[in-house]
Amino acid sequence: MNGSISIIGAGLAGLTLARVLHVHGIASTVYEAEASPTGRTQGGQLDIHDFNGQIALQECQLLDEFRSIVNMGGEAMRFLGSDGKLVGEIPDDGQLSNPEVLRGELRRILIESLPHGTIRWNHKTVSITPRDGGGQHTVTFADDSSVDTDVLIGADGAWSRVRNYLHGATPEYLGTLWVETFLHDVEQRHQRSAALVGSGAMLAMEPGRGIFAHREANDVIHTYVVLKKPLEWVQSVDFSDRERALAHVADQLGPGWAPELLELVTRGEATPVARPIWGLPLGHTWDRVPGVMLIGDAAHLTPPDGDGANWALYDGAQLANAILAAPGDIETAFAAFAEQMLPRSAESSIEGYQSFEQTFGYNAPANLRDMMNRTKTYGQQHHH
Repeated sequence: MNGSISIIGAGLAGLTLARVLHVHGIASTVYEAEASPTGRTQGGQLDIHDFNGQIALQECQLLDEFRSIVNMGGEAMRFLGSDGKLVGEIPDDGQLSNPEVLRGELRRILIESLPHGTIRWNHKTVSITPRDGGGQHTVTFADDSSVDTDVLIGADGAWSRVRNYLHGATPEYLGTLWVETFLHDVEQRHQRSAALVGSGAMLAMEPGRGIFAHREANDVIHTYVVLKKPLEWVQSVDFSDRERALAHVADQLGPGWAPELLELVTRGEATPVARPIWGLPLGHTWDRVPGVMLIGDAAHLTPPDGDGANWALYDGAQLANAILAAPGDIETAFAAFAEQMLPRSAESSIEGYQSFEQTFGYNAPANLRDMMNRTKTYGQQHHH
């Protein structure tokens, strides 16, 4: 590969791309807006599927490091009614087909696998300009520094500057938001909640609202309240007043919720954060410009149904493989990658929107178990 490769964004997609290229002796530079690897919290737990995310980590030669951060037992799922009664459960079978890991830990092992200096922290992209007709671009950062690059890859997430440059679609609010909080030292201090959630995930869903809790590493329960609300609702709540905000959020679930379920919310020990859920329109595209490609959420943002992080990892590995297969001809590499990625992400997006609506929408909770069984079948069908 001749010429420079610049990757915008040190999320899972960009880091995987840089790592697989590095394994095969190709250098790249990753530009990240955040000031450091610990610049902000990295979200909760991810289940990494054996048919996409784990394949990518194998290409990264990081499977041992990955297995060392798995939260054993975390694949179990419990479904409860709003009355707190058990509707059904799926045990963790120990097969590690969808093991749970903390996003921050997964990102850490990817960062540590790259040569020092590969990632340029504190480089927020503000503009992209073409240099000539041949696919070269100049990327300018917030500190007025800039870089000229032969190959530009947008791995910069939901609000991608690179997608914007390619006149791609803008994310739309999907009408649902998640409010998150945490319980700590749960085996000692929150035993009822610990028993209720179990070793993995617990979902108690009603049409348009619900509680989703995850047992995470280090004796933590991460709780999300799922609500269908207009975007303006977020501005109407003072989230800095933790106890009042959590009580208000629990109130929005309506009457009839079991006290032990509401405790997951009202006893939260972290200032609640509202996370509106955004998605790209189904079937969206962007202008194909020589020398530029999108991967991960920059290319296909869907609601959180457990697949986004997996396809981000997979995109990174697949694009690296396409570049390796066509050294010196980046347009051939991009075309081969897009030919696979675009139909795959369209199919995954449709499934993502459907499963999100069934889990957290107006069909809940009846479809939950069907969905979980389908997810397992989907994994088996897509197993390479």
